[in-house]
Amino acid sequence: MNNRIALSGSLSLVTLPEIFQILGSNNSIGVLKLTSKYTPHPGIIHFSKGNPINAVYGSLKGAKALYGMFGWQEGEYLFYEEDVSSVEVTITKGRMDIVLEALKLLDNEKIKKVGHSSSLAIHAGDKPDSSGLQVLKGPLTDYLYVEREDFYKKGQPIVREGKHGKWIWTVYEGVVRVTRDTSKGPLLLARLGQGCFIGTIRALLYGDYERNASVTAEEDLRLCLLDVEPFYNEYSKLSPEFRRLLLSLDQRLRKLNIRAIEIFSEEKEDKEMLKLVSTGKVFEAGDGLYRITEGTVVVDIKNPEGRDIMFSLEANDIIGNIPFVDFGHEPNSAIIIPSKGLKTEKMDPIEIQKEYDKLSRTFKNLIYNICNYIRNTTGYVARLQAKN
Repeated sequence: MNNRIALSGSLSLVTLPEIFQILGSNNSIGVLKLTSKYTPHPGIIHFSKGNPINAVYGSLKGAKALYGMFGWQEGEYLFYEEDVSSVEVTITKGRMDIVLEALKLLDNEKIKKVGHSSSLAIHAGDKPDSSGLQVLKGPLTDYLYVEREDFYKKGQPIVREGKHGKWIWTVYEGVVRVTRDTSKGPLLLARLGQGCFIGTIRALLYGDYERNASVTAEEDLRLCLLDVEPFYNEYSKLSPEFRRLLLSLDQRLRKLNIRAIEIFSEEKEDKEMLKLVSTGKVFEAGDGLYRITEGTVVVDIKNPEGRDIMFSLEANDIIGNIPFVDFGHEPNSAIIIPSKGLKTEKMDPIEIQKEYDKLSRTFKNLIYNICNYIRNTTGYVARLQAKN
């Protein structure tokens, strides 16, 4: 691979978590170099398929070097494509695990912030509000997909829960709030910023599409309404296996939202699910990828701050190691508990990866957003459980 500069800019404009998102969404391979007048050494991070595998800062290597770089508030970054096959792998956590842990360490002041006091590592609009939810961001969408721009004032509704519509927007400027109605009032589920999509993969299915959440402008907002025709064309050419995988990702997000509502509303946990968990049985997926053909499973995500996060998946849902995404579930951060009579069909992750690689960058961004929402909602459910 030729050493080609693929990305560069200022850390005061684009934060390290945002750079991780961009490199991850493109399965980037190469070296990220950070420099700052406030540090005596440059920071070097090696990436393979969008995930960091090693880092160096002065005499520090691996995770110790990597986490400290999240405190850099000012400086320059440069990513160049390079063969990293000979680089020693010292970091095995996925990029999103690393980003979330680093942000938590920053909040707890366990990572030193480096830079001028007037510079912020997290933009003012990205700070958590009273809910503790950070503003999610995503890679910018190709402007060729944009049909028109829409503008909304602070507090103005964009989507109403229960209404029908198949439009997909991306946030160009500003922040939106995603809420669900509950027996105890509205529950805030997410705050979405630049690059995030409003609308999911289900908007590409035939038939009516009922919105399952309300979306409101948190501040004055600029949205880009996307032309869904290119999405339809790409989706229609996907194999049935890949389409099932995308719908299963959407299903995980829906189940996590329902779990958040249950905890917020203090509803009783599903007795059948608890009974299944108590059996102690585990579906050994390893690094394999499977489609459920009969029966159900419980996804049991370990939560160090309290109880486990549990939800169920059923026929046609996908479980196991999805090669091109990392949202903090199985195989590393969750176990799969099978029901009696569970039947699965093994899938070919190599073929799945090949299909993914052929997708347009914007369609990849749509998938990335779903996975980012899953990751964010999983952490949010964990915090809700810890409070109750």
